[in-house]
Amino acid sequence: MVSDTIQRDITIAAPIEKVWAALTEEKHVKEWFGDEAEVDLRPGGAIVFGWAAHGRFHGTVETVEPPRRFSYWWARPADTDPAPGNQTLVEFTLSEDGDGTRLRVIESGFTTLSGDQELAVKDNTEGWHLELDELRAYVEA
Repeated sequence: MVSDTIQRDITIAAPIEKVWAALTEEKHVKEWFGDEAEVDLRPGGAIVFGWAAHGRFHGTVETVEPPRRFSYWWARPADTDPAPGNQTLVEFTLSEDGDGTRLRVIESGFTTLSGDQELAVKDNTEGWHLELDELRAYVEA
């Protein structure tokens, strides 16, 4: 049975406001999450993440609650608009953890995807592992 949800928690040695900026501002996002980023930071706003090797992934912002919660729907495969059957929900929750920030990422909706759900879970699990390590390194530098 395919899991519907991926979850990863990390601690970043930086203030919550700095982590929030890295998650939501284009100039920071493209430094750790792909090669390009477009972020219209409002519910219903468009979001695009691009990787030279993988294409551009389109999404729609769902929730913006600075500096604690940010979520968006994004489409799979690349170069398609999010719609039922091809989208998952990515939710970031930030909380203070001593002098640092605790970040929880939950991506859900894999069992509603058309196509190879198992591959989607595998790819995105590996992806979040790599990308969140890059986020931590970027913010802490």
